Amino acid sequence: MAARGTLRVYLGAAPGVGKTYKMLEEGRRRRERGTDVVVGVVETHDRPFTENMLDGLETVPRRPMTYRGATFTELDLEAVLARRPDVALVDELAHTNVPGSVNTKRWQDIERLLDAGIDVLTTVNVQHLESLNDVVEQITGVPQRETVPDAIVRRAEQIELVDMTPEALRRRMAHGNIYKPEKIDAALGNYFRVGNLTALRELALLWLADKVDEQLDRYRADNGIDTTWEARERVVVALTGGREGDTLIRRAARVAARTKGADVLAVHVVRGDGLAGADPANLTRQRLLIESLGGTYHQVLGADIPTALLDFARGVNATQLVLGASRRGRLAQIFSPGVGVTTTAESGSIDVHLVTHEEARRGRTGWSRSRGGLTRRRRLLGFGVAVAGLPLLTVVLDALRPELALPSDILAYLVLAVATALVGGLLPALLCAVGGFLLLNWFFTPPLFQFTIAERENVFALVAFVFVAVAVSSVVDRAARRAREAARASAEAQTLATLAGSVLHGDNPLEALLERVRESFGLTSVTLLERAAVHESWRIAATVGGPPCTSPADGESEVPIDDTASLVLRGHPLQAADRRLVEAFAAHAEIALRQQHLGRQAAAAQTLAEVDRLRTALLSAVSHDLRTPLASAKAAIGSLRSPDVTFSPEDTGELLATAEESLDKLTRLVENLLDMSRLQAGALAMTPQPVSVADAVYRALDDLGPPAAAVRMNVPDELPEVYADSALLERVLVNVVANAVRHSPPGNPPLIGVSEHAGLVDIRIIDHGPGIPAADRDRVFQPFQRLGDRDNASGVGLGLALSRGLTEAMGGTLQPEHTPGGGLTMTVSLPSAETASTDPADPALLDRLNRRRPGKAYQ
Repeated sequence: MAARGTLRVYLGAAPGVGKTYKMLEEGRRRRERGTDVVVGVVETHDRPFTENMLDGLETVPRRPMTYRGATFTELDLEAVLARRPDVALVDELAHTNVPGSVNTKRWQDIERLLDAGIDVLTTVNVQHLESLNDVVEQITGVPQRETVPDAIVRRAEQIELVDMTPEALRRRMAHGNIYKPEKIDAALGNYFRVGNLTALRELALLWLADKVDEQLDRYRADNGIDTTWEARERVVVALTGGREGDTLIRRAARVAARTKGADVLAVHVVRGDGLAGADPANLTRQRLLIESLGGTYHQVLGADIPTALLDFARGVNATQLVLGASRRGRLAQIFSPGVGVTTTAESGSIDVHLVTHEEARRGRTGWSRSRGGLTRRRRLLGFGVAVAGLPLLTVVLDALRPELALPSDILAYLVLAVATALVGGLLPALLCAVGGFLLLNWFFTPPLFQFTIAERENVFALVAFVFVAVAVSSVVDRAARRAREAARASAEAQTLATLAGSVLHGDNPLEALLERVRESFGLTSVTLLERAAVHESWRIAATVGGPPCTSPADGESEVPIDDTASLVLRGHPLQAADRRLVEAFAAHAEIALRQQHLGRQAAAAQTLAEVDRLRTALLSAVSHDLRTPLASAKAAIGSLRSPDVTFSPEDTGELLATAEESLDKLTRLVENLLDMSRLQAGALAMTPQPVSVADAVYRALDDLGPPAAAVRMNVPDELPEVYADSALLERVLVNVVANAVRHSPPGNPPLIGVSEHAGLVDIRIIDHGPGIPAADRDRVFQPFQRLGDRDNASGVGLGLALSRGLTEAMGGTLQPEHTPGGGLTMTVSLPSAETASTDPADPALLDRLNRRRPGKAYQ
């Protein structure tokens, strides 16, 4: 089996940077070195410099494909595999093959070539990468339908960035080296703006930088390199979940800011037992802080904190590590050096910054100190077992004195101490052990009835008894404490998981979160208060349950979030053990509240932007469309009224015709605007009746005049009439046909075809112009929206919007489709007069109409 071929990708930020040229240049260079190189498929886009690079290179003929009556050419994969060259040049990695091809995407063809042992050179633009597709659409406003998974490109052995500054690319565009002259102005004013090109270039550089990072990490892993290579500054800040984390994050951000481009990563190490957790409210707040400063938050699991920190830092190739100064006291530091000292000693080439803070040497936070794992009732029961069991056991052993020796007595008291530990924990067991020791010494150890011991082995036995009793009691107490902590941690985790689910799936996440708090802790009401500034009064942001609290003083408990937000609880005082979990809820509430505010602002901004867009488009378009016919009519009439010039009858007739045509245009514009306003107000008058489609089409063409003379028609003689308003249907056809005529290339006029199926009559206006991308086909029906490379002379942009509205008002649909071979097909579907007169609300007909127009419910 042949070894897998290698893939080399030429990555560009935008069309025209020279990817295909560089690929062909590399192909020619390899051919000159004696390598067997063939061209599988190259798209030159009629660029002469690129076409010249094909000279001398063997090209495998493309495979012709027929789809919907049109002929296309695609990569002939089988021919290239049979030719078996050393290197194949295959352009446009993200290309989608014509339906009926062996593979759906061209990158799948390339995978076949690589599996066959053929090296491949290919090209791709950054906007076609799947992970960046939405970002590019947001930047440029142009959606990309053809994408390639990032993993395919990242697997390439070589990726070369074909870079060009925005200014240089725009100069290439202006010189006609990329697009044809008629498309240059539109391209420079839309996709190829300097801002767009700069943003796309930065995206390409950042994506490629991540690829280089991956290659570096893989090389270090393959070669067992554990030391840090300072190829790029990365600052890791360790968080314990304490309040000092905010200080550490800001210090780390300042350290990173001194080195331009440095990354900041925050990491929290969760202990392996999962019990000694940090304060979730602090961690949530600190995660938001690190993300707001441009960093990332990470959480790792590790039993040994210094080792886990250093493993993470080395794994991300960090150069600096920021730690907080120890919170332990001096005595504790004598017995254990602590995380900071241990990490510094083992850090190697990583610089460690120990940052002082207000929490240093204050000791660990109160929630982390253990208060024991058993309830007060069990401790009292343990003391009762010790107090009652010791005399009872002494009486029993005294009665059995002739049969039992001292070792048996010691074991009996040891069993009682263990039983006491199981019931009441450490303190009752200690009491039982000490009491048992004294009773053993007094009643059973020679000399009897004295607190003295005659034999040394009895001393050892009694000391061993106390030690074992204390040790067993400690283990039992610790196990009980751990079990209780585990149960509480599990309950908290389950509560937070339920919280996350309810918030994610609810329509109102803030109220769902507050309701979860109220239910979880048995409260009567939970209120989230906020204020604009510290000195201002509180207002209710959200509340659930009973009467809301209007100020923090109204509730039994308050959980402050920050100076401007607070969670107020009413029902019963909050227990100290529950406060940590409620603080986590409060942190989530702050996030939900912030998202709510941002959502309102975004909605308001979107509404204002839409209004502004419509206003701007209306002023821009209407100002031209009103001014132009008025100016023409005024000029014609002014010329006729001029006493200085005598016009012949022919000139007079031409001037009058010009004035009449201009006034007709102005009349149509005003009628369109009025009809659009009537449609939006629901006040459009209609007179539906059976209408002949052929008559409507001929009248529409007559209204269009000479521009429609070349329009081809395919209208069968035997067609049912449609149920519509004759005048409105004519208006629809005039607008749609005029749009098709305007965009059809010379020598290839539109075609009007009519057919009938299942009670619907379809009128198709087919053109072979530039077409409209699928993602933009709904936008073209928005008022004052003109897609494509046109100026204001093309019209106000109301024609298609009005046409769809009129068609739907008559109970039909107007849908755009792709024309096979290129172009746009507009289909007007109306119910036939026979169907409408038989049953205007026929469910089958309504279902067909609804399928034609998704999102529009006909009844």
